[in-house]
Amino acid sequence: MMAAVRKAPHYPAPFPRMPVAVSGMLAAVLLLAGCGGKATRPAAKAAPPVRHWPQVRPADPAAANAVSLRALSLVGTPYRYGGNTPESGFDCSGLVNYVFRDMLELRLPRSSRELAAVQGPKVRPEQLATGDLVFFGNGREVNHVGIYIGEGRFVHAPTTGGTVRLDHLDGHYWRSSYSGARRVLN
Repeated sequence: MMAAVRKAPHYPAPFPRMPVAVSGMLAAVLLLAGCGGKATRPAAKAAPPVRHWPQVRPADPAAANAVSLRALSLVGTPYRYGGNTPESGFDCSGLVNYVFRDMLELRLPRSSRELAAVQGPKVRPEQLATGDLVFFGNGREVNHVGIYIGEGRFVHAPTTGGTVRLDHLDGHYWRSSYSGARRVLN
């Protein structure tokens, strides 16, 4: 016959009970250790308030809808410097060019700097409409572009190693480097 095998309990054995005096002293030491010392973690910065993003009707709602849906469909496509197709990947201006050419047969300049100089009205943030181009830079020059899709959000190809993604203009980096917008759908 087989000998019975004793299994170890699923949970470890409980800690032995401490005398009440020892547990009381331990509680007092732990309580005092947390009082009166300097905080070891720096205070978190307060996030800037999220702005209200009014819904502005685009001049051509069908074109704006086509552009925004196509841009959203490319979220997750790999970033590639100089890329301008879903198969090869996108950089920021390659994404903008591809979307507008694919959906509207509209040919735009290739670089973000050239796109920022496109003829068309400059747009204040509270007047952004779906399909507008949003630009970012260091104050002197534009170095990034995305496609505004509404409610403070935009689609862009941000960086090497990343993918096309949806971000919010109120994000810390994007808010601080925002340099303007242009309307190309008139």
